[in-house]
Amino acid sequence: MHILLISSTQAEIESAKRSVLAAKASLGPHELDIRITGIGGMITGYNLCSLIRSRRPDYIIQAGVAGSFSDRLPPGSAALIREELMIDLGAEENDQFRDVFDLSLLNPDTPPFVNKLLPNPGIQAWEGHPLPLARGATVNAIRLSAAHTAVIRKKYDPETESMEGAAFHYVCLMENIPFIQLRAISNYVGERNKKNWKLREAVDRLDKELAEIIQKLIRQSGT
Repeated sequence: MHILLISSTQAEIESAKRSVLAAKASLGPHELDIRITGIGGMITGYNLCSLIRSRRPDYIIQAGVAGSFSDRLPPGSAALIREELMIDLGAEENDQFRDVFDLSLLNPDTPPFVNKLLPNPGIQAWEGHPLPLARGATVNAIRLSAAHTAVIRKKYDPETESMEGAAFHYVCLMENIPFIQLRAISNYVGERNKKNWKLREAVDRLDKELAEIIQKLIRQSGT
C-alpha cells in the first residue's frame, strides 16, 4: 500500500513526521510519502493533484490542526472528519450570507456534493475508531466575531474549521481515492486570546493519532 500523508504546513506535521519516519521499518512492504501541500484550498488542491499525477496513492491522509465550534471537541482533542462544507463561498445580501448553492450557482447535489456536503464515502471503516466523527467547515478567512460564529453555527452546524478540508475531500472524491482527514483542535472558533489556544498540544495529539491511523490502515490491508 502506498499511503500519501499531507499537511498544509511543516509545523503541523513536524513532530509526527519524525516519529513516523523513525518507525518506518515497521511498515513492511508499505510506503509512506509525507508532503506539504500549502495553506488554503486553491494551493492545496493544485499541489495534491500534482502529487496524484506524479504517483497515484492507494490512500491519502490529511492531517492538521483546526478550530472547534463544538464543546465536545475542546482544545487538545482530535476528530476524524466525516464530511466537509464550504461556508464562505458566496455573497452577503441584506446582512445575510448566501452560499453558491443558495444563489443557485451550483446544484447542492452536483457530484461529488451531496446536499451541499462533501462526504467521505469510506467513513464507515472508521466508525469503531476511538476518535469522534465530525462535520468540518472550510473557510478562506478566519473571523473572530462572536456574531459571525453564531451565524455559521446556525446555518451549517459545523464542528471544526480549517482552510483546506473541503479542497482535500473534493480532490479525493473526484479522483476516487480512499481518504481520511484528521484534525487536532488548537482553539475554539472565535477565541481572541491566543493564550487560551493549545497549538503545541494539538500538534502532539496529531503525532499520537497519526501513528494509530497508519497502523490501522496497514492492518486493514491484510499484509
